[in-house]
Amino acid sequence: MQRPSPIKRRQSKQIMVGNVPVGGDAPIAVQSMTNTETCDVEATVEQVNRIATAGADIVRVSVPSMEAAEAFGEIRKRVDVPLVADIHFDYRIALRVADLGVDCLRINPGNIGREKRIRAVVDKARDLNIPIRIGVNAGSLEKDIQKKYGEPTPQALVESAMRHVDILLGLNFDNFKVSVKASDVFMAVDAYRLLAKEIEQPLHLGITEAGGLRAGTVKSAVGLGALLLDGIGDTIRISLAADPVEEVKVGWDLLKSLKLRNKGVNFIACPSCSRQNFDVIKTMNELEQRVEDITIPLDVAVIGCVVNGPGEAKEADLGLAGGTPSNLVYVDGKPDSKLTNEGLVDELEQLIRRKAQEKEQSEQLIIARS
Repeated sequence: MQRPSPIKRRQSKQIMVGNVPVGGDAPIAVQSMTNTETCDVEATVEQVNRIATAGADIVRVSVPSMEAAEAFGEIRKRVDVPLVADIHFDYRIALRVADLGVDCLRINPGNIGREKRIRAVVDKARDLNIPIRIGVNAGSLEKDIQKKYGEPTPQALVESAMRHVDILLGLNFDNFKVSVKASDVFMAVDAYRLLAKEIEQPLHLGITEAGGLRAGTVKSAVGLGALLLDGIGDTIRISLAADPVEEVKVGWDLLKSLKLRNKGVNFIACPSCSRQNFDVIKTMNELEQRVEDITIPLDVAVIGCVVNGPGEAKEADLGLAGGTPSNLVYVDGKPDSKLTNEGLVDELEQLIRRKAQEKEQSEQLIIARS
């Protein structure tokens, strides 16, 4: 029973990364980045496909050398998801991956040398309709900006970003998005808020080097959540020292919690206590793994007792409220059936899959009639 998000998003220019719109009224895109050796084509293709299957709209691949550029070309042929090439300093790599089918170039124009080189990359991007992402990071600011500010600050990040923005606009190129990432939540949030007032291009959000799976998830949720609540952000990447698939899962969970994207099962589950009539934690651990393949949006409540159970279950597409001697199942807000604890997870999985199939068929029917 999905409700619309109350968030009013910042109006931005829309660009296309492959077939994925970013900005404007497009859904906020979820990204991740491979951590395989790019020249290992097989390993990288396998990881790209896992990331895409997890729900990533866009995948970024590091391309540090011409050898990696050639490997990138092979990877591009074998995957369907839009690919961003992450490039630093060498403009020739950007030109090569552009010819090999890249969907977006992550390259800071001010870092690739003389104006002739910058113009060559921009002209190529314009000719092939390839967007550019300007990616500013607190850990790699230009030396003169570091000297001016003494240390990374939100203002320093924005000044660096605007330096690159001015280069592109000076070449009559506005097909770009920008990020101003920092590992410090306050710095990143303040920088994005400042930048959002300066440009109309889409903003790529991220808390860089956020940490491991647990701490990095918390830090990213705090920082990106604050910005998303402000309506700022057109595409996000959760940076975790973990499997990139986990980045995608966290990204989706964040967007779902703010009702900005809907995909798959959204669980409402209690933390469990002595009132529970079944093992909520074990049930949830098993269910989450079993239904990861479901993509149709579905709210499922799993509550262990009768205190909050009926109320939460009535608000979900499918709900379970713990009870004695049997647990009560709600479907579309109404009591439907009862389940014992024996085989509970199996029964719940079947009910979830049945409800997801019904919802998908209903949506297809609506589309067919329209």
